Amino acid sequence: MRIFTAAKSAIALALLMSFAQPAFADLAADKAAVDAAKVAGVVGEQADGYLGYVKGSADAAITAAVTAINAGRADVYAQTASKSGVTRDAAGQATGAQLIGKLPAGEFYKPMGGSWTKK
Repeated sequence: MRIFTAAKSAIALALLMSFAQPAFADLAADKAAVDAAKVAGVVGEQADGYLGYVKGSADAAITAAVTAINAGRADVYAQTASKSGVTRDAAGQATGAQLIGKLPAGEFYKPMGGSWTKK
């Protein structure tokens, strides 16, 4: 069981590192917009590894940024799943746990099966 947990942690760390330095300027702009929306309490991290809307919706620019980032995450989770033998959902959940753990106080997260919670 420890090996599986360590493997999940390693996968999550690798995924986090891939988000830390976006390859394209558009992704950097999307990340900045989403970061501001997180601080404003509009967007939060979900336990499935994707971003979600705390208040149900956001303006068009934030929605486009969230969509782009979530699409990038889905691609990374799929690649991780094919390389490591875990499911895409498992890769997303491992990353979600890491992202939620690193959220600063005041930002929102949504645990699996739960509701939005302010950290």
